[in-house]
Amino acid sequence: VIEDQNNRSKLTKLLRFQTSNQEGIQSLEDYVARMPDWQKDIYFIAGENMESVQKSPFLEKARKKDVEIVYLTEPIDEYLMQHMGDFDGHKLTSLTKEGVKFGDEDEEVTKKRMSAYKDTFKPLTGYLKDLFGSKVSKVIVSQRVETTPSVVVHGAYGQSANMERIAKAQTFANSERMKEMASQRTLELNPRHPIIVELNRLAQESPEEQSTKDLAWILYDTALVSSGFAQEDVDTFSERMYRTIASNLNVESMDLAPELEIEEDEEVDTDSDLDSDKDSESDADSEL
Repeated sequence: VIEDQNNRSKLTKLLRFQTSNQEGIQSLEDYVARMPDWQKDIYFIAGENMESVQKSPFLEKARKKDVEIVYLTEPIDEYLMQHMGDFDGHKLTSLTKEGVKFGDEDEEVTKKRMSAYKDTFKPLTGYLKDLFGSKVSKVIVSQRVETTPSVVVHGAYGQSANMERIAKAQTFANSERMKEMASQRTLELNPRHPIIVELNRLAQESPEEQSTKDLAWILYDTALVSSGFAQEDVDTFSERMYRTIASNLNVESMDLAPELEIEEDEEVDTDSDLDSDKDSESDADSEL
């Protein structure tokens, strides 16, 4: 399918995938036949294995709308989708890219609601972008997820978490290219989640507090991992996690406690012990 452009349309009909709503492997033709009238695109999600894609937070909205999702778990699958582009006139869309729409939304209502959310959470999105710097290309509010506070998505022309994982595994992986991929990530916030609501308040009332910064970073760290990306700055991540743990335990200082003092053992009469051992051996020989 990737290499034979002349016969691509015929070969794509032979492809089979597992999907979210059906048992066994399915053809894209059958997928299209089951699509509701309002759905225009074919949606897919790629990951390392079936367990990881089924637990992905990117499926939350699709599950609520009962949209069927194609699962891609083979390393070649996402390359394949990039070469195909569409199937039978239906665009192939990754759930992990920014700007995903399902087609049943009322555009006017959605636009007004998002405009109101942007104004409400402008203090938080601006604060997080300044705090994270080059870690993300932008911070926005979106209604992509239902129960998750935030997710990290790739831009329209960026690489997904799965493609980053595959690229890093290559023998001659380019470290500079890896950094370029990371800079194209977008942090999307769920404006209805209580964590985001409270963090928006803290960003306005106590933006310079270390605890506020740590909570913001932990939000990013968690979103990064749950979205399938690797945590690279492990040392800094560990430090802020320990600070947060200490804060919740009301630990005022991270200075180590003094070492325990061990009392010296009383001196043992070595000669007496040796005589005792000899007597025991003599008694044993006599019995024999």
